[in-house]
Amino acid sequence: MYPDSYPGREAGAGLPVALFIITVLALLVVGMAQLQESTGQSVSLQIQSQRAFFAAESGAQVAVRDVLEGGSCSAVNASLSFTVSALNGCSASVTCASIAADIKGPGGDTVFSIKSTGQCGNGPDQAIRIVEVRTR
Repeated sequence: MYPDSYPGREAGAGLPVALFIITVLALLVVGMAQLQESTGQSVSLQIQSQRAFFAAESGAQVAVRDVLEGGSCSAVNASLSFTVSALNGCSASVTCASIAADIKGPGGDTVFSIKSTGQCGNGPDQAIRIVEVRTR
């Protein structure tokens, strides 16, 4: 008979190898899940940033229209809230300053400097963008 074939004397590396492979695969899955989560957060913040930029740009465009129609900075609405679906929850605060400039030609010698600050979201997901324009 073969004395090494008794069930109590069998030795193998199957269990340690299986545990090692399971551990390595679990670590890979956890790493991939964290990478996916951080990528999703990055995309979300990028979208918020773009929305804030468009809110600031829209505020600046409205202020330019107000200045050109009214002829002074007093015609500018200082705060805008957006209700359209793309900018829902965003706002823009606008400041205007008139600067006397030595400009020859039509349109006078007053330059209006408009600064629009767009804001979307709140807390850690908040994005703020600033757009500055000048018109005369």
